[in-house]
Formats: sequence, C-alpha cells, structure tokens
Amino acid sequence: MLLDGRTCLVTGASKGIGRGIAEELGSNGANVVVNYRSSEEAAHEVRDTIEEGPGSALTAQADVADFEAVQTMCNAVTEEFGHVDVLVNNAGITVDKKFENMERDDWERVIDVNLGGVYNCTKACFDDLRQAENGRLVNISSVVGQQGNYGQANYATTKSGLFGFTRTIALELAHHNSTANCVAPGFVKTDMLAEVPDRVKEQILERIPLDRFAEVDDIAGIVRFLASEESSYMTGQVLGVNGGMEW
Repeated sequence: MLLDGRTCLVTGASKGIGRGIAEELGSNGANVVVNYRSSEEAAHEVRDTIEEGPGSALTAQADVADFEAVQTMCNAVTEEFGHVDVLVNNAGITVDKKFENMERDDWERVIDVNLGGVYNCTKACFDDLRQAENGRLVNISSVVGQQGNYGQANYATTKSGLFGFTRTIALELAHHNSTANCVAPGFVKTDMLAEVPDRVKEQILERIPLDRFAEVDDIAGIVRFLASEESSYMTGQVLGVNGGMEW
C-alpha cells in the first residue's frame, strides 16, 4: 500500500473529483478524512466505500470558507488519526455569469470558498504538513485557470490564483522535506459537466486532442502519485491533466 498509515484530508470529498480522490487514497491504505459541507449522506457513502478496502475513513463536516469550522475539523482529525500528512484542497464552487452581469456578491462567494477555503485549510494544517515525514499539499485547480472561460471570471481568477499560492508554499515547505503541487484538470465527467449543453460539449471536445472527456479516475491517480513518496522530488509544479489542450 503506497499510503499505508498516512492521514489524508480531502476537502469537498462527498462527490465528483473529490470523491474519486478520497476513494483512490483509501484504496492505497490511507486514513482518509472525507470533508463535506452539506452532502452528509453522500459523504457517509464515501466513508463506507473506503472502509470496505484497506483504508480507514472519517467524515468531517465543515464549510471551508469558515476558518473556525476548519480548525474544529482539524482538531477532530488529530484526535482520530493524529497529524495530517496530506492535504488535498479540492472544494470549490461556481457562480457563472458574464462579467457585465456579475455582482460583487457573486465574485466574493467564489473567492471566499475557492481561495479563502484553500487559505483556511492550508493554514490549519500547515504545522502538520511542515512537521510530517514527507508532507504533501495538493491543490486542485482547473484548465479554466490557464485558459479563462466565458462567464467564469470569478472561477478562473481563483483557479489561476492557486498557481502562485502553490509555488510559494512549495518554497516555504521545501527545507522541511515536504512538497506542494497543483493539478489542473481539463473537463471531467462530473455533475458539473453534465449540466453543460450538448452543443457546447461538442465544441469543447473539438479542442481536446485525445477526443474524450476525463474520467474522475484520470485525476485521482495523479493525486495519489503526488500524495505518495514516489513524487518526493517534484514540488511547485502545475500538472495539466487535460487531454492535450493547449494553454
């Protein structure tokens, strides 16, 4: 087991990419903290799936935009598993509108979760990552942060902001032998993609050299690699997992 005994906190882990990541880490022997904001039943399903295999799991409710809630979650993790070895900042939201129609509240809601949540979780776990043997920080960004996307000025801003954050934290963790990397998925088969009109999905496919959308497992496998000792000489990097899209 690549992650046997390692404690991994995955935010937004009740569905989509986060769920795939949590289950992949658990299948490799990790103690997985399944964070969720409101999808309690789904989070329990993820926990049960992990515990059917070699891993252990704990569900933890917290809105990542609320620092006190995040701190409470981390305290519960410490009581259950000890320190956090791997933090995967996956939680994120979208509020899509053309910029001319975007209100300040639409902007701030996305910033508070997608960037503020990354600050809160990284801050709460930073001492653990710094003191852990081979601590790992993995931030989940998006190809939208590299290319921009019509109607997603707020979302694209947060996802591109993760590049600078990841690089900086990588430098600050390096002399502790811990790493920070960023994964920028392309378009993945999740509920979010399912809501996109078929004509738009056809246009997107024309821009993907591999001629298919990503499966959740395509992303989860990369995160598992970054969480393991196999990635020990990789830090401060942005991994574009997008089927060959240019950016």
